[in-house]
Amino acid sequence: MNRVTTHEAKTNLSRILSRVREGEEFVICRGDVPVALLGPVKEYKKTRSRPAVGTVTSASVLCTQDAFAALSDEDLREWGL
Repeated sequence: MNRVTTHEAKTNLSRILSRVREGEEFVICRGDVPVALLGPVKEYKKTRSRPAVGTVTSASVLCTQDAFAALSDEDLREWGL
């Protein structure tokens, strides 16, 4: 198992991750004190965090004819406009 300092890990993260991807493990130390273990993920199944474009995710919303009609002066006053 390889040991690296936090500074070395930060500076060489891309290289270290390439080695981790191939199965190596790294202990990341702050000074001489081990604080983290960096190793390959055993199983990873990518899941979609949001639906694909065009996927229907809810029922349609129906509106009455007057839904987009202009507000009356009284309604505007009630809204403080």
